[in-house]
Amino acid sequence: MIELKKINKSFGNKKVINDLDLVIPDGQILAIVGPSGGGKTTLLRTLAGLETTDSGTFLLDGQPFDPAASKQTEQVVGVVFQDFQLFPHLNVLDNITIGPRLVLKQDKETYTKKAENLASLLGIDELLNSYPFQLSGGQKQRLAIARAMAMNPKVLAYDEPTSALDPALRQQVENLILELKADGVTQIVVTHDLVFAENIADKLLKVEPIK
Repeated sequence: MIELKKINKSFGNKKVINDLDLVIPDGQILAIVGPSGGGKTTLLRTLAGLETTDSGTFLLDGQPFDPAASKQTEQVVGVVFQDFQLFPHLNVLDNITIGPRLVLKQDKETYTKKAENLASLLGIDELLNSYPFQLSGGQKQRLAIARAMAMNPKVLAYDEPTSALDPALRQQVENLILELKADGVTQIVVTHDLVFAENIADKLLKVEPIK
């Protein structure tokens, strides 16, 4: 379980997060919704250690931790970015395994087996030798999820996972997130799509720009 206590974040004179308290239970889905400028992505980036907070405490299973100082080998939150950030010169297998190979220092047998299992779970096991330019939008998203999960994060987070998808792909993403929940994966979803959020979430956090 992840807990946030009295989290604050400002950019210059603009307050983005104000005294936020939040609990994310294991195995549940938290959806963060609200208009642009409300701090959704900033909150996600602070959880992933990509932004530092001004004050407040993060707890993982009751123990304090600093997302920005956490070792990459002990990743707490893995993020699937809106633009996927895939490596275009690497095939699907290498995109999934580059983190475990270079950061986690896993042996080839371990990281290859993990990648194959994730690819099978996410329905892209027949695409391991394909390159990102050969994939559909939905397949790229699944690859981005597999790559994040390969780093063994405690929580999987998504930044606007349906923003550029047509209704059929949007439904696929919804189904995939719920399938991962059934497998016990704790997830955070940042989205502007309230209907999508209500369909998947155990808990909704609605944010608004701070006046």
